[in-house]
Amino acid sequence: MKKVFHFLIILAFFCIPVLCLAQKDTVRVTIFGDSYSTFEGYIPSTHEPWYAPEGSQFSKGDSNDVKLPQQTWWWLVCEKMGYYLEMNNSWSGSTVGYYGYQNENYQPRSFNTRVAYLGNPDIILCLPGTNDSWTGEKVGEYKWANWTENDMWYFRPSFARLLCTMRQSYPLAKVYIIINTELKEEHTESMKVICRHFGVPYIMLHDIDKQSGHPSQKGMRAIADQVVSFIQSK
Repeated sequence: MKKVFHFLIILAFFCIPVLCLAQKDTVRVTIFGDSYSTFEGYIPSTHEPWYAPEGSQFSKGDSNDVKLPQQTWWWLVCEKMGYYLEMNNSWSGSTVGYYGYQNENYQPRSFNTRVAYLGNPDIILCLPGTNDSWTGEKVGEYKWANWTENDMWYFRPSFARLLCTMRQSYPLAKVYIIINTELKEEHTESMKVICRHFGVPYIMLHDIDKQSGHPSQKGMRAIADQVVSFIQSK
């Protein structure tokens, strides 16, 4: 079953529209996230989007004024920085660990499962942790190596494994963790501690306007501005 799932993931990436915002010899960026980073038609076909054109079934009737991919934070970042979009591996509702909503097993959509499929980026912009905070997932204890599958049901060890895997699997890529607003303090603080441990820079968002719990056009512009400002300051 796992081999079939991995085959479908790989196949799905060949069906994603190519977003050419710059020449291919420029910086290549991969977007790695949850619903905040989705848009119908720009993520693997196996993944569920939240953002979509007006009237799409995927928005589930939620009120949000983001109707075009050009209004998303990641498109705006690529546009402002002249990046080429390597891929957008985002999945609505995805968690870092395996603990999902209604106690479901979210391993298939987990960041730790999808981390193997990020292409060949120069930069990885990763916006994780929101659903982990919302599902009620326990943070567990800090653990820096030798993780087990049981550890993946807790946020701290699963986030630590994620960062370690990204560092090892994409040694030439610059990884930035983007931390959402309005998360539980224990999840926010855990991400900061783990980022510092692995030497991964994090961008702490602030003042993000949201509609139905997701960034509005105004919120998307704020995320993009804060990400661009942080990267340019380094």
